[in-house]
Amino acid sequence: MNTPTKITMARIASIIIMMVTLFTLYVINRFNHWQTIEIPTTGINLVFLILFVFFLIASYTDHLDGYLARKNNQVTDLGKFLDPVADKLLINSLVIFLTAPQVFAPYIPAPADGGKIVSFSVWCAILLVARDIVVDALRFIAASKGKVIAANIFGKLKTVLEMVAICAVLLNGFPFRYFDASWPRGLHIADFIVYIATAASLISGAIYVIQNRHVFKEEKK
Repeated sequence: MNTPTKITMARIASIIIMMVTLFTLYVINRFNHWQTIEIPTTGINLVFLILFVFFLIASYTDHLDGYLARKNNQVTDLGKFLDPVADKLLINSLVIFLTAPQVFAPYIPAPADGGKIVSFSVWCAILLVARDIVVDALRFIAASKGKVIAANIFGKLKTVLEMVAICAVLLNGFPFRYFDASWPRGLHIADFIVYIATAASLISGAIYVIQNRHVFKEEKK
């Protein structure tokens, strides 16, 4: 197993540890109600700040393993399989978790300024996960026919925007929340970022399907 694949494996292991830790905190809170600390004047919770740092590191390793694999000519079939798995585990697990932080993380106190905890729209989460399922199914069909669907610029842009949206929600809209007063009541700039990421995801998914629609054609025997 080469270095890039080891980095990918380490990322998958760290994501599993993250999910187990979040579940453990949830269970502990069920039996012993407690609240974590909010960073003064920011609205950012300490647990979510730690999640934010973890997410940045994990996102960087996603870039690092691909860079090393290409630079050292160490691209392998195992790496091609594990890398998108790690990406989707990281992004989709956090997207689902952030749809209802008050439910999955009841130890998060309401912001001291009286505002609400920014969350990921459940409808956006459904669309994002559904898009990934469709694209993965497309790749599976293509692979069964010996064809490879390479990532394009639209897919990479979608990933970047999703990461920005997750960061905005983890930081409870910081620093954009200082400008929320100028927006319609109840709407946060972080929400708008989530909507942009969702739109980009759907558009990139549609492009993948249109550009690779030939994989659905039955081959003549």
